[in-house]
Amino acid sequence: MIYKAIVFLPLLGALVAGLFGRVIGARASELVTTALLLVSAALSWVAFVHVGLEHRTETVHLLRWISSGELDVSWALRIDTLTAVMLVVVTTVSSLVHVYSIGYMHEDDSRPRFFAYLSLFTFAMLMLVTADNLVQMFFGWEGVGLASYLLIGFWYHKPSANAAAIKAFVVNRVGDFGFALGIFALFAVTGSVGFDAVFAKAPELAGKTFNIFGMANVDIMTAICLLLFMGAMGKSAQLGLHTWLPDAMEGPTPVSALIHAATMVTAGVFMVARLSPLFELAPEASKVVLYVGTATAFFAATVGLVQNDIKRVIAYSTCSQLGYMFAALGMGAYGAGVFHLFTHAFFKALLFLGAGSVIHAMHHEQDMRNMGGLWKKIPITFAMMTIGTLALTGVGIPHMIGFAGFHSKDAIIEAAYAAHTPNNIVFWALVLSAFMTSFYSWRLVFMTFFQTARWGHDAHAAHGHDAHHDDHGHGQAHEPHESPMVMLIPLFVLAFGAVVAGFVFAPYFIGIASAGVGHHDATAAVDPYKVFWGKSLFEGPNNHIMHAMHEIPHWVGYAPFVAMLSGLALAYLYYIAVPSLPDATARAFWPVYQFFLNKWYFDELYDAVFVRPAFWIGRLLWKGGDVAIIDGTIDGTGATVLAGTRQAVGIQNGFVYTYAFAMLIGVAAIMSYMIVATGAFR
Repeated sequence: MIYKAIVFLPLLGALVAGLFGRVIGARASELVTTALLLVSAALSWVAFVHVGLEHRTETVHLLRWISSGELDVSWALRIDTLTAVMLVVVTTVSSLVHVYSIGYMHEDDSRPRFFAYLSLFTFAMLMLVTADNLVQMFFGWEGVGLASYLLIGFWYHKPSANAAAIKAFVVNRVGDFGFALGIFALFAVTGSVGFDAVFAKAPELAGKTFNIFGMANVDIMTAICLLLFMGAMGKSAQLGLHTWLPDAMEGPTPVSALIHAATMVTAGVFMVARLSPLFELAPEASKVVLYVGTATAFFAATVGLVQNDIKRVIAYSTCSQLGYMFAALGMGAYGAGVFHLFTHAFFKALLFLGAGSVIHAMHHEQDMRNMGGLWKKIPITFAMMTIGTLALTGVGIPHMIGFAGFHSKDAIIEAAYAAHTPNNIVFWALVLSAFMTSFYSWRLVFMTFFQTARWGHDAHAAHGHDAHHDDHGHGQAHEPHESPMVMLIPLFVLAFGAVVAGFVFAPYFIGIASAGVGHHDATAAVDPYKVFWGKSLFEGPNNHIMHAMHEIPHWVGYAPFVAMLSGLALAYLYYIAVPSLPDATARAFWPVYQFFLNKWYFDELYDAVFVRPAFWIGRLLWKGGDVAIIDGTIDGTGATVLAGTRQAVGIQNGFVYTYAFAMLIGVAAIMSYMIVATGAFR
């Protein structure tokens, strides 16, 4: 019963706020949805203790869902350690976002609709992570996509919000198409979509091939896993299908926290971890996951270096950290990847909600170039953002203790060294990404909270700005102010998680990691990592990465630490010690600066290759086909049909004798046909 309550309480809240919001009012809508989410979150922590720490695993059958031929799908909740971790992440962040939104959205007249969308999003995500089969997972997968479209475009009066929502929806459809093909292929070769049945059948398919279009033989498991990973790339904004993520910042800030911290963008990571028994049988596909994740981590970090919108900096940080997670999954360090997902939820939600508090204090100004000197005005928000930054950049003492990101991200970097990729390219790319992460994170802190205040009337005049206007049309007429307590309490909770989640849970998620809590004891009779995860994560007989990462050289554990300190020192030099350096560097390296500022020109490339040709074809078929040819030359067909219809309508005049005459003619025609057909007059 507890698991059903966790999943369906958010749906109940969505229905109440969505269907009866106008009746019960905005205040009641936000209180009902938030209360139900808080109950769901509390129950999720109870489930986490029972399942993860007491090692219970079970399946809760709800109903028989689809039965068509060989396809027989039941709706059931799969409860294991991986599910329990995701339940905690999703419901905790979502409930705190609900609480935070009570303060952040207090001026919006559409609060019932907003809270209904939030709860619907959470329900869809819970359906995804509790799925017992691929069809049920796809249901939650598409539900998350729908809800994200509604939330990103919540302020539909803004053309930019509508465009961002459509972009997110379309880009995700590309990935979802691959995911659907992967599901179809699995059903074709295994005869099932249930996880247990598919996992049992998969070893028989290892090494087998099938022919594509009569041209090439392709390994079955490699092709299926690449199709599935295509879906993960879309949802989790990996390089190539990442372009929707920054534009999604057009939604309200609580939406950014919900989508980019712990829910939608981590769906792809969860999916690959859940399907680890398949990826273990497809080493080539796992290499693709590894290198795409590494490339994404590096790419997004370079773009984050030069962004000026406070939310976009954090968005590209999310994209980069997702790359770390996929890199871990690609090298087989599933526990490390999911651990980073877990810790990332706390500090990234903290950063997004902290950014929302800054934006709220600045009357909806988001450009960091118009901030500065805020630490005295909003000291609590400053403290919370600093804790989030410490956790993101991985501040800690090697081989001892540190913030949450220190334990999880450093574990991935150490695993990358243990993976022994050619020239250790993955290891060095992730270390360099860690350096850039530290630089742009502290750049955000220094530009926002330190330097000279640039938000006064004199500062705006110097920049050529008039009074700023927020999303609701209110002008900026007051000095920055601290957010209300209803917005600060969620920050306190998330800050606590950002501090303690790493060293508390490291022994369970990744074992006794050398980076975090001491050296690994190879002679230990019981491996807490194996006991904790049980059968929810699968490692093949040749996968020893989680043990190898505890036996790396001592200096490897210091590499991320040095990268973090170097990024901090460089950011201090650029934005505190010598504030003229950023402009000088941008001028000296203008092509590189523009390349990063324009996000490697991915949007321009896609516009030239896909968008403009699609519009050209559409206009050709419309103007040239429909208007010029059909309407202009052969419109007689339509006119003839219309004239004939008018004549036929005239027969139905409502007079009985007309209908009797028509019946008589019909009877005569039928009798004449019968006489001729039977040869009665021969």
